[in-house]
Amino acid sequence: MLAQTAKAMNIKAIVYYLGTGLRILKTGEAEKIKLGGFPSVKEMIDKTLSMGIEILVCEASKRMLGWEKVDLIPGVKIVGAATLNDLVLEADATEWF
Repeated sequence: MLAQTAKAMNIKAIVYYLGTGLRILKTGEAEKIKLGGFPSVKEMIDKTLSMGIEILVCEASKRMLGWEKVDLIPGVKIVGAATLNDLVLEADATEWF
């Protein structure tokens, strides 16, 4: 939601998943999660991607979970850990959850 709002405000937004948060990106998992009156997490991810917001996945976290090969939601991009450091150093601001 915050990335979509940032994009609507003409702010560049990138979503970076790391740690056990990657589990939600496995095919079939995000559809199972719906909170309150919001769309499912899968619907939110799909909308985020359709708005042109990058969703990045930490390669080291993927390995930490023991995933050599895993089917993730189409459109997410697996990147190295240094990518997060570069993004933070280049950013005017960051938000973490």
